[in-house]
Amino acid sequence: MGIEDYGGGQGLQSDVLVVTTNDVPGHQVQQVIGEVFGLTVRSRHLGSQIGAGLKSMIGGELKGLTKTLVETRNQAMERLVEQAKARGANAVLMFRFDVTEAADIGTEVCAYGTAVVISKL
Repeated sequence: MGIEDYGGGQGLQSDVLVVTTNDVPGHQVQQVIGEVFGLTVRSRHLGSQIGAGLKSMIGGELKGLTKTLVETRNQAMERLVEQAKARGANAVLMFRFDVTEAADIGTEVCAYGTAVVISKL
């Protein structure tokens, strides 16, 4: 697996800037639209659960689960961007992820932040 399998985030061509900060240097918030989020729940297939169980006995990274979580986080972020765009935002401030187990059948990943309209100073 290459480095692209372990990373995420936005591509360079995104219409909506997503940042973890409260503001964007050199920009001013013109309008606060409000909270936006992207949510997905993924189940693990039997093969990866068995492999993870065996790997956990000897230690080391669970690469299959890592790749699945990266894909899940990226999907949640894409949904957040789609929602922000649909509401007229061009940026999301204070971006965060929340990850929880969903009823022992999968992993819930929620990407959330504050949708805003920003402009350059």
